Amino acid sequence: MPHPIAPQDRHDAIPADPTGTAVLLVAGSSGRVEVERAELLAAHGARVRAIRWFGGEGQRPAPHEVPIELFAEQLDLLRDEAGRVVIFGTSFGAEAALTTASLVPVSGVIAVAPSSVVWAGAADGTWSSHWTHDARPLPAVGFDPDWTPDSDPPSYRSLYASSMRRFPEDAAAARIRVEDVAGDVLLIAGGDDQVWPAVDFTRSIERDRADAGLRTTVVTHPDAGHRLLLPGEEPAAGGVRMARGGTPEADAALGTAAWPEVLRLLEIP
Repeated sequence: MPHPIAPQDRHDAIPADPTGTAVLLVAGSSGRVEVERAELLAAHGARVRAIRWFGGEGQRPAPHEVPIELFAEQLDLLRDEAGRVVIFGTSFGAEAALTTASLVPVSGVIAVAPSSVVWAGAADGTWSSHWTHDARPLPAVGFDPDWTPDSDPPSYRSLYASSMRRFPEDAAAARIRVEDVAGDVLLIAGGDDQVWPAVDFTRSIERDRADAGLRTTVVTHPDAGHRLLLPGEEPAAGGVRMARGGTPEADAALGTAAWPEVLRLLEIP
């Protein structure tokens, strides 16, 4: 069954001087269409499609049992326009990007604030995996039922860490098979990420790929938070109410450090 993206749930950025790389741009739990980032990448020669992947027309209402085929189909459409196809995701979108790339071929993955495992999500009071593949939910890690927030707005970093410790067998089953990602992988994470322990997840991904003889590029900054600011981007507002860590200055410093690697992976001169 196809999973088309309605016109209002996507943004196509067309470069004036295309370099031959197309990018599928996937946001996180904000549900936004990343228009500003799409236009930034297109200004440097990439063909970009930014999509909403939940909450849109005909889509799942929340990050809950979203078909990986939704992303795979968009990648296939972009293959008709470019020789190289890259998936670029942030947070839950990075989880989607890595999971998708472990199941279908891509030229590269850029994962900002990534997860090393698939997580559970809820819709209509029912918990299940964030993702399905071949109509079956992928193994996922559930949440520690004894955890309570200790800040306002809440920081969920310790929830994700405690859930990994509490359910190690689930975490092992839900590990994203990053050794099956054949393309280039760039991971970008902030050490002050208060949403989840992105640097810890990043190092886990890096180790798993190294064990398989695969190289991974990692860019981190100790003071950056969950949201990356690439050169020329403005700080984002809105989304779920939570602590995200970092500062605009540190988030921009991470973006400045990551930018040459983003251009390299996209083969932008």
